[in-house]
Amino acid sequence: MPGADMSADDARLAEALAAIDAANARDPSMIEIAGRLEPAELVYGRRMSDTLARMAPRASQHLRIAARGQHIERWTSPRKSYPDGRVGYLKWRKDLQGFHAERIGVIMAAAGYDADDIGRVGALVRKERLKSDADVQMIEDVACIVFLTHYLDEFMGRTDQDKVAGILAKTWSKMSPAGRAQALRLELPPSVPALLEQGLARLRAGG
Repeated sequence: MPGADMSADDARLAEALAAIDAANARDPSMIEIAGRLEPAELVYGRRMSDTLARMAPRASQHLRIAARGQHIERWTSPRKSYPDGRVGYLKWRKDLQGFHAERIGVIMAAAGYDADDIGRVGALVRKERLKSDADVQMIEDVACIVFLTHYLDEFMGRTDQDKVAGILAKTWSKMSPAGRAQALRLELPPSVPALLEQGLARLRAGG
């Protein structure tokens, strides 16, 4: 229960984050963290929050909720439930963003947030006005850094290098200059720079 010295704003933020965690704790997929198995999406949400705290220590409540809930209950809509190919992939991603925004909205309403707050977080989760909305871009930057920091090694281990090059280039293209600066400070596999340049060259050529 929130402490007596916690403000009403802090209390409802804590309630919303706890509810997102409770939802993600039901993820049947587990990953090992420090020798212990934990629900994958619960870990992902906390990694998003931790990375946001480092990149934007004064982030708004809207950003903090959007970061924590970006993948809420993602496992309920697996990629294989949509057609193969880029069209199916894009439809899956768009539907997921709408679902995540809706689920977070329900949680926020229960915690006492109003329609404007819920709408703002929904816009962040749906990545509306990416590149022109600084908060949306921050969520994108954070997601890219979380991928590079925590998931790139495993992805490279199961994916051919040509596809890795393309994913790295697309990830780089999504990030702001500040996000790219953050990425350059990461300890990444030694093959990454060459693969990134390969992917970027293909993008520049329209491939």
